[in-house]
Amino acid sequence: MQTRPFTTIPLGRFPNQAQPRLYDRAVEVLRTAHDARGTEKADLHWIGRLVRFHRGQHPRELREPGVNAFLTHLAVEGDVSSSTHNQALAAFLFLYEHVLQEPLGGLEGVIRAKRPKRLPVVLTREETRKILDELDGVHRLVGLLLYGSGLRLLEALRLRVKDADFGRSELTIRDATGNKDRRTMLPQVAVDGLRHQIEVSRQHHERDLTRGVASVELPHAFARKCPSAAFEFRWKYVFPATGISRDPRSGIHRRHHLHEASVSKAIRAATKQSDITQRVTAPTFRHSFATHLIEPGSAIRTVQELLAHSDVRTTMIGTHVLNRGGQGVRSPAAFDDFRSG
Repeated sequence: MQTRPFTTIPLGRFPNQAQPRLYDRAVEVLRTAHDARGTEKADLHWIGRLVRFHRGQHPRELREPGVNAFLTHLAVEGDVSSSTHNQALAAFLFLYEHVLQEPLGGLEGVIRAKRPKRLPVVLTREETRKILDELDGVHRLVGLLLYGSGLRLLEALRLRVKDADFGRSELTIRDATGNKDRRTMLPQVAVDGLRHQIEVSRQHHERDLTRGVASVELPHAFARKCPSAAFEFRWKYVFPATGISRDPRSGIHRRHHLHEASVSKAIRAATKQSDITQRVTAPTFRHSFATHLIEPGSAIRTVQELLAHSDVRTTMIGTHVLNRGGQGVRSPAAFDDFRSG
């Protein structure tokens, strides 16, 4: 398991406390490491669960036996999934190595949750069209990018205005899973909608300027080097939130991107309206993107690059088909199929 690339972090976020609480210290280290909000929330959740399970005993006193007992409890009595179990384990390894600076030794005897081998849901082209036709407005455009460009949901919602290259019909995905950048196709069917959405973002930007809340969150290193870029339109989100909110980390009031729960809810409703019985989520469109590219003959290695998979086996699991060779790659979101709506 990879560890985060930092060791000792000086105190300073809570200057009035000579010895900050465990929670405060964990928050400080997580934010100094620039971990994603989801990672921070998950790690703090599991640290709290561990302490409550042992009735308030400090993790420094628990060490390996206490962690072993809780992880075994999760697997046996909690019946948690393997991914949840591994998330908790990662949080505890982080806690002891980077927060308490007392790395754990062996965790022998832990009953681990078994990782199920499941194939992802892949829609047919007709099923995909039905669901997308039931989506409206911004949710439909996001759906088109999930399917037509192979994006993850947060990759789509975090698109910046500058990341859309209409001349080359490309989208640039920044700081994706694994801290990787990549380029993928911009389907022709989504061009008009994307241009319109960027204009919507511009209107929000201009109104926010007059209200003094026009800044946007920037990548951490760039935010330090060029803080004025937070007020430039090209850095704004293509899919801005409808309202202003307080950034939980910086405390700044500004406009974030559209919340992923809004899109997920719309996809569930559209699936129900389409009379499709399979469980369709945002990743389903990404799996369908890969499958529908490989079926007519696109090279699986090319699809692997578009999806940013480090291992081609991951691509093969998600596509239901084997490598059939092929040369050029076009988006599966055919213009004639999705032109209306």
